[in-house]
Amino acid sequence: MDTQTRHALKQDKFVTATTTGLEWAGEHRGRVLAWAAGALLAIAIVAVAIVMYQKRDAAANQLLGQAMDIYQTPLAKPNQPAEPGQKTYASAAERAKAAYPLFRQTADQYGWLSAGEMAQYFAGITELDLGQQSAAEADLEKATRSSNSNLAALAKIALANLCEHTGRNSQAVTLFQDVIQHPTTTVPKPAAQLQLAQLYETTQPTEARRLYAEIKDQNKDTDAGQIAAQKLAGLK
Repeated sequence: MDTQTRHALKQDKFVTATTTGLEWAGEHRGRVLAWAAGALLAIAIVAVAIVMYQKRDAAANQLLGQAMDIYQTPLAKPNQPAEPGQKTYASAAERAKAAYPLFRQTADQYGWLSAGEMAQYFAGITELDLGQQSAAEADLEKATRSSNSNLAALAKIALANLCEHTGRNSQAVTLFQDVIQHPTTTVPKPAAQLQLAQLYETTQPTEARRLYAEIKDQNKDTDAGQIAAQKLAGLK
């Protein structure tokens, strides 16, 4: 078969396919238009959803930022005036009281966003500053289930310390061990081990010494290793 014939056949196939497609579209014009309209509607819905998500995310981050600005405001130093133009708070409780409503609002309105999850954690922390232990426990418990493992680890440590403070050592131990088994950037394994060892100092001194020795041996030339060595020396 010569080149010209092959070219003609290819053209015929193309024309046939195109013609067949046009005929099908003509016969099913209503369906085609409905499908096209549905596709455009789906695209429009997705576009609107993305815009709405971005707006809500921006609003959540802005609200969280306002709360964090307050919570990071320095405390006034006794007998020392603040620098001109610098805002301070007289106590941690006063500062927490100012920041808490914004953390609460962010957590309640945007709990499904990362800013809302972070606000949930800080709502619990500010409630601790205010002495509201029951409310703090509820918020920190929610924060331990965050999809952000770094944030969840921080919440578990805070909750463990609260449990220890309220005499629930077994719960505290469980939380500390959970973080030890699942270390994160925010709470590395040695940091959680140090806290657990400190809890054991008064309840299980032998276990505390074992943990401090393990931390010292496995984390030489680090802050955690040095702290463990000092603690271990103090327990002898």
